[in-house]
Amino acid sequence: MLAAMEMDWRALSQDRVVVGVVKTLIMLAIGVPAIRMASYLIAKNGGKRFSPQSAMLLRKTVTYGGAIMLFMLILDQLGFELTALLGAAGVVGLALGFASQTSVSNIISGIFLISEKPFSVGDVIQVGDKTGVVLSVDLLSVKMRTFDNKYVRVPNESLIKMDVVNITRFPIRRMDIIVGVAYKEDVKRVKAILLDIALKNQYCLDDPAPLIILNNFGDSALEFKYGLWVAKEDYLNLLSTITDEIKERFDAEGIEIPFPHLSLYSGSVTDPFPIRIVGGADPGAPPRGM
Repeated sequence: MLAAMEMDWRALSQDRVVVGVVKTLIMLAIGVPAIRMASYLIAKNGGKRFSPQSAMLLRKTVTYGGAIMLFMLILDQLGFELTALLGAAGVVGLALGFASQTSVSNIISGIFLISEKPFSVGDVIQVGDKTGVVLSVDLLSVKMRTFDNKYVRVPNESLIKMDVVNITRFPIRRMDIIVGVAYKEDVKRVKAILLDIALKNQYCLDDPAPLIILNNFGDSALEFKYGLWVAKEDYLNLLSTITDEIKERFDAEGIEIPFPHLSLYSGSVTDPFPIRIVGGADPGAPPRGM
């Protein structure tokens, strides 16, 4: 009797294990594709309703949140006590928090960056001597790609402490160029030529108007500050065309673009301290008494 009951219990236990494993496999077969599909749909259609940064955060929230929920359901299905596991996870998390203060500081800084939104995915920012396009804004760091195709990871704590320049935050930018001409050139004529060059360039905006002022009296040239307004997406196009147009137009108008000159005096000084003799004596005669 006891042996039969023991065999029935073992068989029942084995059946429960088999059923639990089957249910776990079914959960994995349904849950993993569902999480991937939801992440794909958000990545594909999120840009139409949200900003790239918001779409990326939503996609990561769905992916990580769905993975955690699926993991907890599988543990519950396999018979693990979730309360004990969560308590142990809390103790471990507390210990890791004390052991990794830098990571905690980066996470707190990341929360401030995400909430403040000084920049978002797709913006061009300058951090120290690094300039590039923001690829992602995460809790630990910001990833960016420089214009020479380098991958840069900047910890969030460093971004909070440093000056960050968002180059593409506004729809238009001003490009400042220093143009030098010879001192002999007429200032009004040079300004008129520079204005005409700006008005004829297809990338330069008419409103706001170009800024053209005599900025400095240089060592070899009159230096004009040439400020041109341009849409942020056309900045490089304007930079690559306007310098060629200035050179070609100045050559055609006969405007001299000077370069630094250095004058050297070549000669000899026979008597650095000449003595002037008053009284009509011969300057070349030796002094008396010799």
